[in-house]
Amino acid sequence: MILSDQQILAAMHRKEIIIEPFSPSCLGTNSYDVHLSPFLALYEDTLLDARKHNTIRHFEIPTEGYVLQPGVIHLSSTLEYTETHKHVPFLEGKSSVGRLGMNIHATAGKGDVGFCNYWTLEISVHQPVRIYAGMPVGQLIYFTVEGSIGTFYNKKTSAKYNSKNPRPVESMMWKNVF
Repeated sequence: MILSDQQILAAMHRKEIIIEPFSPSCLGTNSYDVHLSPFLALYEDTLLDARKHNTIRHFEIPTEGYVLQPGVIHLSSTLEYTETHKHVPFLEGKSSVGRLGMNIHATAGKGDVGFCNYWTLEISVHQPVRIYAGMPVGQLIYFTVEGSIGTFYNKKTSAKYNSKNPRPVESMMWKNVF
């Protein structure tokens, strides 16, 4: 079941969902709009290796915007810090962003119960697109969970994305054993 606007507000009142900053104008019928942070990052190497720590270079989006290029992974993050302690958050791109040919995540649209952080966005485009800090990029949808949770994401010792960081975070695939 997807939470309605009133259920999201009630869950926020109970501190089961935290969104900072929160604006009532961003609350949809059954979602919450999130915005692009001023931070972008690009991988330093053109060949990425799943067993290697692929480093990124951080920079800020200038006032006049930044043009995303096809064929490049642009990492950014949400302006909003979120926590979810009882529900499963899904991050989807806004339809207006999709109509620009822009995808805000490659495969990481689902969060886990216990995720407490900013969302890193893996942005790709089909043609050059100029973006701006603060623009609406996505919407969070919250689902209820059946049954009890054994280990919340923020309590997992193996969780690789628990350090609170408003800037985008590179892949930590290299920390896996394979």
